[in-house]
Amino acid sequence: MDNTEENAIELHGDEEIIEVIDLNDTEPGPDDLADDLGDVDFEDPGNPEDDNEGWETEDEMEAEAEQDDSELTFSKHTGSVFCVSLDPATNSLAVTGGEDDKAYVWRVSDGEVVMECTGHKDSVTCAMFSHDSSLVASGDMSGLIKVWKVETKEEIWSFEVGDLEWLEWHPCAPVLLAGTNDGNVWMWKIPAGDCKTFESPACQATSGKVLPDGKRAVVGYEDGTIRVWDLKHGNAIHVIKGQDGHQGALTCLACNKDGSLMLTGSVDGCAKLVNTTTGKVVGVFSVEGGKAKGSKDEEESNSVESVGFCNILPLIAVAYLDGTLAIYDLSTQVLRHRCQHEAGIVHLQWEESSSVVSTCSLDGALRLWDARSGNLLSEYRGHTAEILDFTVNGEASLAVTASGDNQAKVFCLQRPDR
Repeated sequence: MDNTEENAIELHGDEEIIEVIDLNDTEPGPDDLADDLGDVDFEDPGNPEDDNEGWETEDEMEAEAEQDDSELTFSKHTGSVFCVSLDPATNSLAVTGGEDDKAYVWRVSDGEVVMECTGHKDSVTCAMFSHDSSLVASGDMSGLIKVWKVETKEEIWSFEVGDLEWLEWHPCAPVLLAGTNDGNVWMWKIPAGDCKTFESPACQATSGKVLPDGKRAVVGYEDGTIRVWDLKHGNAIHVIKGQDGHQGALTCLACNKDGSLMLTGSVDGCAKLVNTTTGKVVGVFSVEGGKAKGSKDEEESNSVESVGFCNILPLIAVAYLDGTLAIYDLSTQVLRHRCQHEAGIVHLQWEESSSVVSTCSLDGALRLWDARSGNLLSEYRGHTAEILDFTVNGEASLAVTASGDNQAKVFCLQRPDR
């Protein structure tokens, strides 16, 4: 790529069209700017109006920031919005947690607040509905966890653990699991509070997921170890470590529909495919790619930020901090497509019943990709800061995003084939 294209991309990073300027048609521009810009030219340097060619004026930047494809903006939070989830029963309610030490339950149709979850002592980084949508759990960074009954809008349970890393509801019972900074995994029956802990060497339990059978949980740790826990008996069925494990902290976990396979992602730049029955690693995926923007350490590996399985085709998706979305064929483990983003990817989600995968990234855009072709289907903008989390409803007709601009937004996902 020559300098012209590079500069044009940097200057128009958020626009679809990249302008490549013809250097042969016009006279050279002012010396001082020409020196700075190398090959970037100015169309008619005699006209001061056009001196901004190739630069974004404040007006243009504001216009770009003002592009808002969302249907609705929820702006009750007074700090960054860190997490969002939809109620699984109807997909009509969202819960968001924020830097303002609060979670809100609100209607996605009109943004009306249904319940305010208060009393937290730190940023609410985890908030989600139980399997039947009757309860909401909110957890803050300090480890204070609260459970609320949606119908009565009352807090029905709370508990304090060490610094909280993750929180997850059981897929078919009112049972809540949490992973903490000290390496413990906790499990409670709600609201009775019966408690069980799954202890492991003192390193963070960085991510966790209950498998679909409801009997086992997969937990990833800061030292790269993966454990499969038996929830009933409290023992580790499999411990995947050393060369089989990751060479850095786990960042994300996903399992396929029947729970027979799991994908793990790590700061070591690899995703691993593990058979949950045998505990054997059956695949390793990584991309040779550029370094993340702003990465100071040249040796720094390209962290895996999010992973997921397609429900209808044997495909998996791996999202990297350098902005690469990699689509792999599960059966051959061959890289099918590289979908490049301008900025690091934060999270990915496959649609329930299609081969469309959505991503949110640090540039504040939500994108939908066709995993069969690798093509970008659509892009939605409206946030003025990075998107930190998002979720898509079961029908794949809307997405709800959470952003560092203190807002959550609802986007209608329209596609030609719907």
